[in-house]
Amino acid sequence: MTRLSVNVNKIAVLRNSRGGAQPDVVAAAEACIAAGAAGITVHPRPDQRHIRPDDVRALKARIGERAEYNVEGNGFAAARGSYPGLLRLVEETRPTQVTLVPDADAQLTSDHGFDLRADAMRLRPLIAELKRFGARVSLFVDMDCADVGRAAELGADRVEIYTGPYAEAFARGDCTRELALCAACAERAGAVALGVNAGHDLDQANLGALRRAIPQLAEVSIGHALIGEALYAGLDATVKAYLRILAG
Repeated sequence: MTRLSVNVNKIAVLRNSRGGAQPDVVAAAEACIAAGAAGITVHPRPDQRHIRPDDVRALKARIGERAEYNVEGNGFAAARGSYPGLLRLVEETRPTQVTLVPDADAQLTSDHGFDLRADAMRLRPLIAELKRFGARVSLFVDMDCADVGRAAELGADRVEIYTGPYAEAFARGDCTRELALCAACAERAGAVALGVNAGHDLDQANLGALRRAIPQLAEVSIGHALIGEALYAGLDATVKAYLRILAG
């Protein structure tokens, strides 16, 4: 069964907009786990516009071994202020998984995957260092990545397919091409024993079709839509609704 990892970045956005400690990121993660989520995802950035280094540490302390912990980020972004860099945070917190994403400060959100040829020389030693800290390593890739198998050559354990274009096409009413690209990417990854994750703009409407197209889908990371839907239905009910989709 595909595992659900809930990205709690948006909880931190709400907290930071007002200052103080509410809403509580750790409490939100606890509610998601209690509802059945298999994992918690965070994506700390050097500008600290949502999840902060102390959140990464606090979540690890409370999650323990009850759920998988996935820390996303750009491993090449320099330390800044109290942000020690992704590698240092991973060394401190020892998450279950690290998802490397080629995002820059100017990006509002992640919007593309790695170029596995151009980025190979930088990625290989970084992946090796992350695995030295006990983390499973996943690389963010575009759904039309023809050479996704290179991720295995670089030492990665999984890839996460960037599903933003699929979600956009689904909303327009015709996602046949994009769904086929996601499925083909997953097949190429599976052929070299890479696990397959997926994430970005997934919601209750478009998740089922993606799961059916990729039977081997190991994990989906969902934050923006899930937290938005939870404003109306509550975290417990919303997490359980996603779990029913993944089980179906």
